[in-house]
Amino acid sequence: MCLLLLCGKLVAQEKSFPPARLLTSFHFEQLSGGIIVLHATLNNLPDTLNFILDSGSGGISLDTLTALYYRLPLEPSDRTVRGIGGIKPIHYYKNGTLHFPGLDVEHLDFHINDYEILTSVYGLRVDGIIGYSFLRRYIVGLDFDKQLISVYTPGVYKYPKSGTVLNPAFASIPITKHQVQDEKTSLLNLYFDTGAGLCVLMSEQLMKDSALLSKNKKSVNTQVEGLIGKINMRLTTIKKMRIGKYRFSKVPIHVYNDSLNVLGYPSVAGLLGSDLLRRFNIVFNYPERLIHLTPNSHMNDAFDYSYTGMNYYFIDGKVLITEIQQGSPAEQAGLMPGDVIFGIENNFSNNINQYKLLLQHPGQKLRILIFRNTVPHMIELKVGSILK
Repeated sequence: MCLLLLCGKLVAQEKSFPPARLLTSFHFEQLSGGIIVLHATLNNLPDTLNFILDSGSGGISLDTLTALYYRLPLEPSDRTVRGIGGIKPIHYYKNGTLHFPGLDVEHLDFHINDYEILTSVYGLRVDGIIGYSFLRRYIVGLDFDKQLISVYTPGVYKYPKSGTVLNPAFASIPITKHQVQDEKTSLLNLYFDTGAGLCVLMSEQLMKDSALLSKNKKSVNTQVEGLIGKINMRLTTIKKMRIGKYRFSKVPIHVYNDSLNVLGYPSVAGLLGSDLLRRFNIVFNYPERLIHLTPNSHMNDAFDYSYTGMNYYFIDGKVLITEIQQGSPAEQAGLMPGDVIFGIENNFSNNINQYKLLLQHPGQKLRILIFRNTVPHMIELKVGSILK
């Protein structure tokens, strides 16, 4: 009897809610690491702006230079924004409207942040980040095979028959639970973060407290870009990881010494990034507090185990090497900070994303044409691996 009453209640609920209605679909741009860029215009401004779609953002934001260039009126606040790299006080631009193809999103309060570092990482002007303020209003589907985003009204949504459902806990950023296994097995809370261009990031404190990784496990030093600049981390792998019912092996992870506890450890141990999440087509249904994942054609893509030990950015129209890790393949090849990458093999595109893809093949020897103090040099670099 109870089961019949429950079924009747569910049917009644389904009838009382209208079906989700497609508002618009349009293509997105995908950068290295699975980062998604949406193109939109702001208010009545004529220029198209570039926004990273970031489920790890608790709001929506504009770049400082973009706000200054368009002379947007800014208001101070006593609030701060937290992210990998630190905590910053923020100003707001209030009540803006974003215009996407077929969709106007009104009454948005943008916090202002400096995204110059992201522009130099991706070689693409980053005008802002779109997060919870957008995602909470709609059902949003991401198809990484077609590079297509679809936006629906809240309502009864017909999910793909295959796939898996995650039921995140969140205030503004979804937190999902996942089993990870290496030296031992743990069940961890991780932020579901499409704005992080890596596979997995975990707290160094977790490693000390849990002995999740073997003390003898090899790691290499690397650097990633955070909220207020560049952050040193170590890069290694974990043996196994589960996302819903799907299993992955030898997953690259970044381990971060989170001295400010931005992650909120021990409640949250780290985050899932876009280089892992791009292997699924994703449906965000924040009104129903669920995320649906369906494997796509990238599901079995090889992970990026490459290691060069050099950091390079797109600065003043050039791909510039800024740091070289001691003992790294880049140092052994003779590369130095200040070198300008002019081309790799036969690619002279000056496109930093294309260069990153060329450098993702462990064991491969690549000819790199660099300019050092305006003098050209040909360097041979053998790409290393974090597995060795």
